[in-house]
Amino acid sequence: MGLIIKFLSPKYSAVELSAYRNVFGIIPSAIALWYSDMRHQTYRNFVIRQWPLACLRGAIVTLAQLMFYMSLGRIAFATASTISYSNALFMTIFAIIFLGEKVGLIRWAAVLVGFIGVVMVMGLGGDAFTWDALLPFGAAALYALSGVTARLMDDDVSSALVNIYSTLIAVAGSVLLTLFLGGFSSIDSGTDVFWIITMGAFGGTAVLFLVISFRMTEQSNLAPFSYFGIPMAAFFGWLFFDETPFDDLFPGAVLIIAGGLLVIWRERRLNS
Repeated sequence: MGLIIKFLSPKYSAVELSAYRNVFGIIPSAIALWYSDMRHQTYRNFVIRQWPLACLRGAIVTLAQLMFYMSLGRIAFATASTISYSNALFMTIFAIIFLGEKVGLIRWAAVLVGFIGVVMVMGLGGDAFTWDALLPFGAAALYALSGVTARLMDDDVSSALVNIYSTLIAVAGSVLLTLFLGGFSSIDSGTDVFWIITMGAFGGTAVLFLVISFRMTEQSNLAPFSYFGIPMAAFFGWLFFDETPFDDLFPGAVLIIAGGLLVIWRERRLNS
């Protein structure tokens, strides 16, 4: 999805892409909801007790999307993606604050190592630093917070329904913001329509899977799976956009991965 957003960024603003992503991204959750047992339920079953929390999650996702999509249009794809993977570190911190998960000295040290890696990738304090690097960093924090809010929902509420609530708020917020900032640009071609719909479908499906995973396990258990995206982002950024920010990524990216893997290793040791 990120590759499509970067490809479309020269033609459409980040807020427009966020609106399109949310409009078409609601389709996967709607399909999942239809094929679940809830299609046989009454209207009242679609009204969840914690609807304010679900709506808050939608607002958080809207802000996270806007920040991340802006970063994809302004800095290298691999750099933005790598910084955004600090969300696994934020997950650990937010899980402590909001979910009461216990974290020892080793896991705190792992989080610190990871954030040192983020600072290195951002180039904070160096001549190569750009304020745009703060965009994916802020997005990572907000995406992690949205994951924690999913864990706070009642267990008997369908993950698809949680995502429907959040996505509807994200649709309303992103569309209104687009209209406030000048409206939608004309879509140039049928090819762009195809990529916009594909972007929304990919994004909506990915978020639905994330909501399900966030609610099934502790946040720290999900961290290692996200790091596979770092080398893939570097490869695809080079392949499709001829970007080679490898000097900026290392060794910071290695520290980000090491911090996350240390978190999960310690978690496994404690559970055993």
